This record gives sequence, C-alpha cells and structure tokens, in this order.
Amino acid sequence: MGDLYDSQRAMRQMRKAAMQRGVVAVLDVGTSKIACLVLRFDGPERVRSVDGVGSMAGQSQFRVIGAATTRSRGVRYGEIDAMQETERAIRTAVQAAQKMANVRVDHVIACLSGARPRSYGLAGELDVSGGTVTEQDISQVMANCDVPDYGADREVLHAQPVNFALDNRSGLADPRGQIGNKLTTDMHMLTVDAAAIQNIFYCIKRCDLELAGLASSAYVSGMSTLVEDEQELGAACVDLGGGSTGISVFMKKHMIYADSVRMGGDNVTSDISMGLQIPATTAERIKTFYGGVVATGMDDREMIEIGGDTGDWERDRRTVSRAELIGIMRPRVEEILEEVRLRLDAAGFEHLPSQQIVLTGGCSQIPGLDGLASKILGQQVRLGRPLRVQGLPQAAIGPAFSGAVGLSLFAANPQDEWWDFEIPADRYPARSLKRAVKWFKDNW
Repeated sequence: MGDLYDSQRAMRQMRKAAMQRGVVAVLDVGTSKIACLVLRFDGPERVRSVDGVGSMAGQSQFRVIGAATTRSRGVRYGEIDAMQETERAIRTAVQAAQKMANVRVDHVIACLSGARPRSYGLAGELDVSGGTVTEQDISQVMANCDVPDYGADREVLHAQPVNFALDNRSGLADPRGQIGNKLTTDMHMLTVDAAAIQNIFYCIKRCDLELAGLASSAYVSGMSTLVEDEQELGAACVDLGGGSTGISVFMKKHMIYADSVRMGGDNVTSDISMGLQIPATTAERIKTFYGGVVATGMDDREMIEIGGDTGDWERDRRTVSRAELIGIMRPRVEEILEEVRLRLDAAGFEHLPSQQIVLTGGCSQIPGLDGLASKILGQQVRLGRPLRVQGLPQAAIGPAFSGAVGLSLFAANPQDEWWDFEIPADRYPARSLKRAVKWFKDNW
C-alpha cells in the first residue's frame, strides 16, 4: 500500500513542477490509437474552486498548443502487450505533438483503459467530539477507511472521498470548519492490474519523459462527456474504444464506479474480416464507410464493392449488400452492450436518481447505435462528444477524443485523492474484507 501511495504523491509533485513550467503533455494510450495533446497553462495555478474537497472544476486556464495521433502498436484490450512497439508509437505521437507546439515537453499525464479495473466503496468514521473539523481530521477519517485486501498484483489507481457526513448531515462536499461529533466519509477506490501500470511507467521512462499523473480512461471520458447535471444527479459514461469498452458511473460530481469490458470496435472489424474473408484493413474501411446496426429494406439493394488486389479478377470484384454487413456487425455490438448492461446492474446503477447513459468513443459513431443501445440499456441514452477546449484542432473534437480531452481537464484540475492529504504513515488505511458496491444507495 505504502509504495504506490508514495509514487502517487511523487507524481503529484511532478505535476506541480510541470504546472510551474507551464507546459504538460497528456497521452491517451489506446488500442487503436495513441493521442497526445500538449497543453499550455496561463500563469500560476489558480486557487481551487470553493465547492469543496475535490469536486470537478470546469475548463481551467489552458489551451491545446500541439496535438498528434498515431496508430497504436503493441496494445491489446487497452493493455500494453509489446513494450518496444508501444514505446515507439508513444515516441512518434509525443514528438509530432511537440513539433506542432514548438516546445519541448518533459512531463506527461497518461490514461489507461482495460487493466481489469475493480471498484470498491469504502467507509471511514472519526469521533471529533464536538470540535471543529480540521484538515487533519479529514486525513484521519480517510485513514480510518476499511480497505479490502485487493491482492498483491493490483495497484490503487484512484482513491477519492466522494461524500462526507457530519452527524446526520450527509452529502457535504467539504466539512472543514463545521462543528459536530461524528465525521464519516465514503471513498471510492479503483484498483487495476499492477503489471499494466508498471508497463506504462516503463514505456514513458524509456521515452525520456516523466510521468506526472495516471488516470483511468473511463473516468476521464466521463469528465469530458457528461454535462454538469448528469455528473451531479447520476449518469454512466460508456466509452466504446477499439480494444476495450470503459464504463464509469458518476454521482454528486464524483466517479463512484468504474469497470471495463474486454471488447470494442476491433472485435467488430475482425468479425467483418472473417465473415467476408477480407484483410482487417479492408474490413476497417468498410465498417467506417458503410457500417451500421439497423437494416432497412433499402440496405438489401445497396451493394458495397469490397475491392482487393489479389490479382484474381473475380475475387477482387466481389460485392456485398449493406444488409449483409449489418448482419455481421449487429450481433457483436449487441454482445458488447449486453455486457455493459450486466456491469451497470452489478454497480446498482438503477438506484441512482437519474439513469442517463452517454455513449462516446470512436466506436459510438456506428449509425443506429443509439437506438440499439436504448433498447438494451434503457431509455435515456445519448451520444456524447467531449467538451470543447481551447486550441483543440478540428481533427480532435470527435467522440474518439473523449479520453484525451478528459485527460487535459484532469491535468488541469485533478480531484482530491487520498494521497493529497497528509495521512499519518503508520496509518495507511487498514485492510479488511468488506466489498461494497451498492454502498452509495444508502448514503444519498
């Protein structure tokens, strides 16, 4: 527990150093693309917004001065699989973004998808016996949280206080300065495979860069695509990527659950490739130009030329109807959405006051997806594009960039995590086995 806590603290210090220098790069390491944005911050960090411990702020004073993407290599299911290839791809993206920004970058903040995330709801309490709540009490009540024994091969990626209560007043964003007897907190903790984190650390070090922060893709996508009242009242962000689909649930402006499904747009492409016996690159192109999930009578008559260069004239002149293509794509898309449905059920999503679902990510652009998703996931589904941030080039404003844009918001205004507080070293939160998922149902 201690070592990761310390390395997270060290990254926070790096982030401060980067902010003082005024430039930082954000890196979304995905299965189909690696995106890098270079951000410039105007002047010193502004004072935190006043609405409490670590709630989300809007766009801070930054602008994007460089952007680049490159085809991802060596990443499968959102996890780094072939280290050297990924390192080369990261280098390519970072160098291109630096070149556009015309500035050298030393610090990057990265996000990762996949890595088998697990969510825990933790609770801690502290007797403040009629005194005023201090910063130290906040640290202590977090230290008093029961932490489950999450396994030696796992690391904590996020650990955020999502609610405070003082005696019988719950839903406090910031109890400091208030008077009461019993202070309690709810904390959301997200753990991921340790190997996934080590690999990303290693790749970034090999590129001669310093890692100044690490976040979950599902979390940052939610930050950039859910509007404020969705984050407040309860909503899920479903980020349909190439190799994995990230799910995050927000409530009271905090992430309270995250998960990922090891399937994405790549699976749809490989189904097309196998079904039509064509190379993956051709399948990807056909999917992008002609794909869909809802067939109408028209689609029987719309013929798609597969094209090819095998030299076999008959084979290269093949056509397929759009209805056939949809017939191949739809079952896989349904399977991904059914899997998302199961994860949301496990999270107790139906207990939230609002059950808005926002679909984003490159794979969310398949025509007809929103209609199919509302059949499978429930009525309130919309397609989400990330927030507009200053300086973002036209090529980077689509749903495929929800992670990268969310990461820049995260870089500018990270929410408080328990390593931002001076938790007494002998009191790294105690481990006990009490895995709660529906914990938030009782607390709000």
